[in-house]
Amino acid sequence: QVVTWVCDPMHGNTESCNGFKTRRYGNVRAEVEAFFDVHDALGSVPGGVHLEMTGENVTECVGGGSAVGEEDLNTRYHTHCDPRLNAEQSLEMAFYVASRLRQRKEKIAKQKGKHITLAF
Repeated sequence: QVVTWVCDPMHGNTESCNGFKTRRYGNVRAEVEAFFDVHDALGSVPGGVHLEMTGENVTECVGGGSAVGEEDLNTRYHTHCDPRLNAEQSLEMAFYVASRLRQRKEKIAKQKGKHITLAF
């Protein structure tokens, strides 16, 4: 039987702040980090990460490199459902996930005694 392990750090990480439903970037990132750490420790395969995001400059999730604060939530809060990572937060998360996948690929190649060249 084949199992695909997928991380969904957005759900379960919502909270209410100043009357807005929001998420803290640090909590979402910590869950993604733990997802990769567990798979590294067990030798299993991290199959995917589900994120809710937009390319727009919204203020729905606090924290991250864009430094959206709790006081900023009302400035560009556009979601009609769940808070999304904004463009900068999304890119920050994408680069983090890419770095973990690259580390994993390099570790596997080293264990197999192969040299790999990564091109992005």
